[in-house]
Amino acid sequence: MHGRKGYTQREGIDYVDTFSPVAKLVTVKLLLAIAAVKGWHLSQLDVNNAFLHGDLNEEVYMKLPPDSGFSKFSTAIMGLGFSQSPSDHSLFIKNVDGLFIALLVYVDDVIIASNNHGAIADLKSELNKLFKLKDLGDVKYFLGLEIAKSSTGICVSQRKYVLDLLSDFGYLGCKAASTPMEANVKLSMDEGVDLPDVSLYRRLLGKLLYLTLTRPDISYAVGRLSQFISRPKLPHLHAAQRILRYLKGNPGMGLFFPSNSELRLMAYTDSDWARCPDSRRSVTGFCVFLGNSLVSWKSKKQHIVSRSSAEAEYRAMANTSCEITWLLALLKDFGIDHSAPALLFCDNQSALHMAENPVFHERTKHIEIDCHLVRDKVQSGVLKPMFVSTEHQLADVLTKALHPSSFKLLIGKMGLKNIFSPS
Repeated sequence: MHGRKGYTQREGIDYVDTFSPVAKLVTVKLLLAIAAVKGWHLSQLDVNNAFLHGDLNEEVYMKLPPDSGFSKFSTAIMGLGFSQSPSDHSLFIKNVDGLFIALLVYVDDVIIASNNHGAIADLKSELNKLFKLKDLGDVKYFLGLEIAKSSTGICVSQRKYVLDLLSDFGYLGCKAASTPMEANVKLSMDEGVDLPDVSLYRRLLGKLLYLTLTRPDISYAVGRLSQFISRPKLPHLHAAQRILRYLKGNPGMGLFFPSNSELRLMAYTDSDWARCPDSRRSVTGFCVFLGNSLVSWKSKKQHIVSRSSAEAEYRAMANTSCEITWLLALLKDFGIDHSAPALLFCDNQSALHMAENPVFHERTKHIEIDCHLVRDKVQSGVLKPMFVSTEHQLADVLTKALHPSSFKLLIGKMGLKNIFSPS
C-alpha cells in the first residue's frame, strides 16, 4: 500500500484509534490540591517529539497515528511498575511500601508527583533511557497555567494569559468593572443589531473559554455568551467586552489550594429555573471542593426544559452527583481513603426531599432516572444532601449574574486568591 497519508484508509478497518489520551484538567487540579496537603514534590518533563516515538502498527507510511506515541509511552510506564487509572487514562500511579508516585501526561507534557524526591530522579533516569526528555525541574508553568508553590499552599493562575488578552484587545488601560456580567442583563438570540464581522466576537469568546480553566468567576458569563457564537449581535459583544473590563481589575486572580485543607469532598449545586429567554431551559451550576480547594465546577444550560424549579434543581443535583462519583474514584487512585459521605449542598427543600425520599410520585416520574441516580448515592452512603441558605449558596456564581456585593462575597468564599496583589 502506497497512500501518502492514508487518506483512503477506513476507520475501524485499516485503523482504530486516531487520538492520544490527554489529562483531564480537573485531574491536574485535584493532583495539585492533594500535593499541597501532602507536601508532595512536583516536577515536570517534556517528551521531545512525543508522537515520533510511536511504533507503527498499521499500514500508514507518511503519517503516524497520534495515539501511537502515547501507547508506547504508557507501555513503558507500566513496564516500570505503574498502574493506569481507569478514571483518567493519562494518569499513572505507583503506590508500594510507603512510596507514592504519580505521573500525569498531556501529549508531551508530563507532571510527576511523589512523596520521595529521590524516586522522581530515579524515574527520570529510567525514562531518559527510553525517550528523549527535557527536564523542566519544579512545576511552574503547565499548559498555560502558572503554578506557584509555597509553604502555605499552591496557587494556579493564568495572569500572563490575561494580560496578553487585555493587550490583544486593547483593554490594558480600560476602567475596571466590578463583575463580569451586569446583574439582570437581558440577552437573547433576536434582540440587537447583527455584527458586521463575527470573527472578533468568536476569537474573544474562544480565548475567554480557555481562561475559565482557572477562573470560575467568569464561567457563567462566558457560558452565557457562548450560546450566541453562531450569530452574535452588538449587545453580546458589549457583554463580552465587560468581561475584559472585569479581568482588568484582577488579572492575577486564581485558584488557591491551601496546605492545611481537609481531604474531604463537598459540593454546592444550584440551578436557575427557565433562565434562557429563547428556550426556557434552566442553567446548572456546581462547584466541588476537596476541603477548601476548589477542584471542579460547571456552568451549563440544561438539555431539556424543566417543569418546575425543584425539577431543575434536581437535574443539577444528578449532574453534580456524577462528578462527585468520578472524583471519588480518582481519590482512590491517589491513595486517599474517603470513607465519609461527600456533602452535597442545595438551597431547594423540594429537591432535597426528592433526594432522600424513596417513594416516587406522579409529578416526578418523568425524571425517574435522575431520581434513581441521586437516591442510590444517598442510600449507599456516597452522598449526604445538606440544606444551605441562598446567601451562602456558592454555586449561585455559576447560574446567574449577581450584584457586586453578593458576587464579591461568594467569590471570596470559593477560595480564589490573587498572589500578585500587594494587599
